[in-house]
Amino acid sequence: MHIPDGYLGPITWIAFWLIMIPIWIIAAKKVKRELKTKNIPFLAMGAAFSFLIMMFNFPIFGGTTGHAVGGTLLAVIFGPWAALIAVSVALIIQAFLFGDGGITMIAVNCFNMAFVLPFVGYYIYKIISSKAPVNSSRQWIGAAIGSYIGINVAAVCAGFELGIQTVLYPPVNGEFQYFMYPVNVSVPAMALGHLLVFGVVEAIVTLLVVKYIQKTEPSLLKVSARG
Repeated sequence: MHIPDGYLGPITWIAFWLIMIPIWIIAAKKVKRELKTKNIPFLAMGAAFSFLIMMFNFPIFGGTTGHAVGGTLLAVIFGPWAALIAVSVALIIQAFLFGDGGITMIAVNCFNMAFVLPFVGYYIYKIISSKAPVNSSRQWIGAAIGSYIGINVAAVCAGFELGIQTVLYPPVNGEFQYFMYPVNVSVPAMALGHLLVFGVVEAIVTLLVVKYIQKTEPSLLKVSARG
């Protein structure tokens, strides 16, 4: 789902920087105010976990990649705003140190994987697990379903962002300036891999970790109540 440099035109990636900068500021203020100091090391571990699983990239038709993210899992534990910060940090490190996702595309990739994914996944989880005790099966069921839907919504967003380039930047002398496949190609290409493979992996990982936390450190599942 990492979009490289050169695939989106400046109209798109500049717009996403303008969207994400205030979102990052709000997230930083919320995390500073709401997340207890003792949980900061756990959040750092969560960012490292997200970084690790995103490194297992598999190519998808059209030039981008598919992989698990762990965004909903972090949102379930720490709340969606903290998850946004953690996944953003992982994505920024990947872009600068490993060339995984473009530098100009940081805001776009963060919008998809650090904002859309954890927020969609988290609120679906909250609906399913509403008023359920920490040890309830609705906790891991909600987390698994939320993570599956969250990553697929993020993938569709990425597909749309790629495909819309053919409209924003029509071909010049028969050649496209940026991404060359239209929405009716890019969206299904992104959605199919995540619906069939990466969404399932994301759900399984989330499910297993939440079940493990229920047995070993159930108090962590109460942290996100402020999210």
